[in-house]
Amino acid sequence: MICALGAAVCFGTASVLQAVASRAAAEPGADAGVDPALLLRALRQWRYIAGLALDGCGFVLQIIALRSLPIYAVGAALAASLAVTAVVAARLLKVRLSGVEWTAVGVVCAGLGMLGLASGGEGHGTGSAALGWTMLGISLGILLIGVAAGRLPERPRALVLGLGAGCGFGVVEVTVRLINDMSPSALLADPAGYALLLGGGSAFLLLTSALQRGSVTTATAGMVLGETIGPALVGVIWLGDRTREGLVWPAVAGFVVAVAGALALARFGEAPADTPEPAEPTEPTTPGRL
Repeated sequence: MICALGAAVCFGTASVLQAVASRAAAEPGADAGVDPALLLRALRQWRYIAGLALDGCGFVLQIIALRSLPIYAVGAALAASLAVTAVVAARLLKVRLSGVEWTAVGVVCAGLGMLGLASGGEGHGTGSAALGWTMLGISLGILLIGVAAGRLPERPRALVLGLGAGCGFGVVEVTVRLINDMSPSALLADPAGYALLLGGGSAFLLLTSALQRGSVTTATAGMVLGETIGPALVGVIWLGDRTREGLVWPAVAGFVVAVAGALALARFGEAPADTPEPAEPTEPTTPGRL
C-alpha cells in the first residue's frame, strides 16, 4: 500500500504541473477534439517534462503495488491522487479549498485506511489468453472513441474523453497483472504487452485533451470511474483478487468511500483556469505528466 500511495503522490503532483503546461500549450480556436499536436507542444515545456518524470516514478511504484495488492486497492489509491492534487494546489498555487473539499480529502484518507486494513494480497489468477486480446481490443476502441469525441457537445465530450482516459489507465492496471514473462520474445508474442502500450498511450492523449478542453470536473469524474470500477471487477472476477477473511464489506465500503471522496475533488483534475501562471519563455533553455 505504501507504493500505491507513493504513486498517488507522484501522479497528483504531476497533474498540477501538466495542467499548467496543457493550458499554456493550447492554441486559440484549435479543434475541440483529440489533438496530437497539443501533446507535442506541451512536451516543449519544462513543467510537462517534470510532470512526466514524476509520472515515470509513479508508474514504477504502481507496478510494484499491482504485484502485491489487489487491483481494487491500487485503483482506489490512484484515484486518491486527486486529494494530493488538491493539497498541492492549495499550497503551491494558493487555491482555496472549501470546508467540503477538506472534508473530502479526509474521506479519501479514511477510505484508503479501510482498504489497507481489509484488502488481501494480490490474486493468483492469471486470466485466459482471451483476456489479453480483450484488453487490446478495448485499447483500440478507447482511441477510436476519443477521436470521435471531438464531434460531441462540450459536456458529453468532456465526459467521453475523461472516461476514455480512465479506461485506458484501467487497461494498464489489468495488463500489468497479465504479463508474467518480461523477456523480449515473450512480450512480442503477448497481446497484453501491446494493450499496455496502446492503452497507456491512448489514455495520456485523451487526458491531455480533456485537461485543456471542456468541463474539467466532468472529465476527471469520468476518468476516476473508468480507472477504478472496471479494473476492480476484472481483478475480482478473473484474476482472483480477494479481501482478508471476513472483511469483504469493510473493503467494499473503503473502496466506495475513497472513490466518492475523489469524485468530490474532481475539479482538481487540473489547475484552476484562473490561477496565475508564470510566462513561458519563447525558446525554453531546457526541453519542455500526461
